[in-house]
Amino acid sequence: MAVSILHTADWQLGKPFGYIEGDVAALLREERFNAVERLADLARERLVDAVLVAGDVFDSSTVPDQVLRRALEAMRAYSGPWVLLPGNHDPALAESPWTRLQRLGLPENVRLAVMREPFLLAEARLAVLPAPLTRRHEPDDVTEWMDDCETPDDVVRVGVAHGTVAGRTPEGEAHNQISEARVVHARLAYLALGDWHGTREIGPAIWYSGTPESDRFRNNDPGNALIVTIDAPRAPARVERIRVGRYDWRECTVTCGVGGDADPVTVVEAAIVAAAGETPERTLLRLLLEGTATLASRKRIENCLGAWQARLRYLEQDLDNLIDEPSADDLDALDRSGFVRTAIDRLVAKTGDPTDPHRDLARTALRLLYLEHTAARN
Repeated sequence: MAVSILHTADWQLGKPFGYIEGDVAALLREERFNAVERLADLARERLVDAVLVAGDVFDSSTVPDQVLRRALEAMRAYSGPWVLLPGNHDPALAESPWTRLQRLGLPENVRLAVMREPFLLAEARLAVLPAPLTRRHEPDDVTEWMDDCETPDDVVRVGVAHGTVAGRTPEGEAHNQISEARVVHARLAYLALGDWHGTREIGPAIWYSGTPESDRFRNNDPGNALIVTIDAPRAPARVERIRVGRYDWRECTVTCGVGGDADPVTVVEAAIVAAAGETPERTLLRLLLEGTATLASRKRIENCLGAWQARLRYLEQDLDNLIDEPSADDLDALDRSGFVRTAIDRLVAKTGDPTDPHRDLARTALRLLYLEHTAARN
């Protein structure tokens, strides 16, 4: 009889999102608990035999007890077994979220995988072999013990671990390395991994589920959970990717000053619309502007971005590489009489000299003068 599991990882409950400005960080912290509730609903609806959380359930070893309690509450909708694995953010230390959870009291269906020993689940049709991290960085392959782990011949063996498959993930993480051959050596039907925050297939039976709720500007397919179905102990695993995340984190670069007569504001706005799609209220966008713009165009761009800040859930803008190139109309808009004219002419000369060490300061000064004069006129 087939077994099915819901594979998820990297919840990082209690993540502070300190790099996100304003009140949005609080919404993002809350949404991580909402994502767990959606996972519980999915597990219940799909009648899975178990939910495997492949590490980093919590963002740190020092999250408050309230975060632990809220995690258990968010999991309540699914009454089947939850297997929670310590990762590098929440390793199984002598004092950790896992010891505190045990003191707080656990529902019978919540299993803490803090030891290298198998769990027999689904009426002994499924053997889960966990590889918990007992410190943030393990020098050895913590899945090696699975090779010699004995289980009944007629059970489906599934490993769960948190780390990097050597040479197979883009970040090149040197810690907590896992052998790609573990599936064969340990006779696993599936190896459920955490640590890489996007959904990624390493091999037919080796997957990263990614985080269920995006948490960074990186296009690596986050926000998913995996439903894994295995028909028999030696049958291939069938993996279904299911979207569970709410917020979309996007990043795009826009180059201004190219394309002939293209209006830079139109170009910027088109890029934002393409990134946000039909759900700007659920989009967090990092926008990098580069190229050149007149002072008038730059002011219009900044006004456009100000309007989009109110529509998007969050907008992080980087204009450091957008170079000011004052036009004749820009300079005509300035009061260029007396000493002001002399100062502006000197600033213009500096902006046109690539060897001048104060070139960037001169550009900034011209922009500020332009903004001051145009604001005074209005």
